[in-house]
Amino acid sequence: MGPGVVRELAEVVGSAHVVTDPELLAAHVVDWTGRFRGHSPAMVRPGSTAEVAGVLDVCRRHQVALVPQGGNTGMVGGGVPLAGELVLSSQRLTSAGDVDLAARQITVGAGVSVETVQLAAAAAGLRYAVDFGARGSATIGGSIATNAGGINVLRHGGTREQLLGVEAVLGTGDVVSRLSGLVKDNTGYHLPGLLCGSEGTLGVVTAARLRLVEAPSQVVTALVGFATIDDAVTAVSTWRRATDLLDAAEIVLAAGVQLVAATFGYPLPFDRPCAAYVLVEASDHDDPTERFAELVAGAVGVEQVAVATDAARRAALWRYRDEHTAAINTVGVPHKFDVTLPIGALAAFMADVPHVVAEVEPTAITWLFGHVGDGNVHVNVTGVAPDADHLDERVLGFVVSRGGSISAEHGIGTAKARWLSLDRSAGDVSAMRAIKRALDPAGILNPGVLLA
Repeated sequence: MGPGVVRELAEVVGSAHVVTDPELLAAHVVDWTGRFRGHSPAMVRPGSTAEVAGVLDVCRRHQVALVPQGGNTGMVGGGVPLAGELVLSSQRLTSAGDVDLAARQITVGAGVSVETVQLAAAAAGLRYAVDFGARGSATIGGSIATNAGGINVLRHGGTREQLLGVEAVLGTGDVVSRLSGLVKDNTGYHLPGLLCGSEGTLGVVTAARLRLVEAPSQVVTALVGFATIDDAVTAVSTWRRATDLLDAAEIVLAAGVQLVAATFGYPLPFDRPCAAYVLVEASDHDDPTERFAELVAGAVGVEQVAVATDAARRAALWRYRDEHTAAINTVGVPHKFDVTLPIGALAAFMADVPHVVAEVEPTAITWLFGHVGDGNVHVNVTGVAPDADHLDERVLGFVVSRGGSISAEHGIGTAKARWLSLDRSAGDVSAMRAIKRALDPAGILNPGVLLA
């Protein structure tokens, strides 16, 4: 990218918002895990939809590829300029409207963090249902790009279920804007649903209209220790059939809990370890504690239980789940496999996948945790080289052989692009390529991602 392009970009967004200093760029060319590292000639920070359109116009005319980037909390290399692309940051797209109490909705810019939306909703007595550990830095635009899920999918669904409208600039330069928040709007193709999960390959989302839900008045959190993984999975399935009050059901294993405790100086949750732990949360207007206690008492394989209803104690229980990612990163740069299995196959998969890893990487360590209620398990492997593609092929192939999906909520990115055909038919991929050509004919939007 030559100096002429830099000058044109500066004319669109202002010279202060075209960053070329390598030191300032350093944090934007590597992912959060440290596994994916790239390089970029510049980062551009548009402050409006019109400026995003202007940036894309410059890039199309000069055939400059770009990578949209939000909080850079991705796990699959989807927001990193691995091939020297321009970085288009959403840092300045931070407008936020007032909460619409009548509609239970809010409109925000793509650069607003998930946590900011949560706080705005809470101040209005409502709740933004999407939640995950990176809430403080992950942006709404990034969560739309990957259709982020998190801990509340069990009850409220992922980002796509909360997305009522978007404003975006397509790769063609066209601006699409549908932010009215109409719940019933059956006028043709649902473009928000198409852009959600497209990983920045079709357009740059600049704003979104989001659904909010009623905030519960009573919340109970429990950490339940089980004798086996199978007992834990079975219990959650039973609880889900018995009640619709469960917001979250997260699974962690003994080794991961011990690592979190040792890394951050936390006490172990119980006086003796359990093979598997389920961190479960339920909420309602009436106190759900008694009802949930009955369910736990009837579960097979329960060894120990800790229950919390006040915010501080609930947060103390959640840290055994939330700190897994950070703790694993202290062991080494992990290979991350964010996968989904049918509930009936989940326990066996979690028991077998460490052996599958050991077959190709005998000295590796496999860490497992995830969202047991919806079959999403995060397989993290440390002690392997960042470019150990043979491990990816073996694990992802094993997932598909068990009827699962190679991506649950992190996306395909660049990490899994080679193996998309394991999960998608030739017809699926052909249709996706046709959409890509139609909405990004110049091929400048995140060209190394998804359909590389």
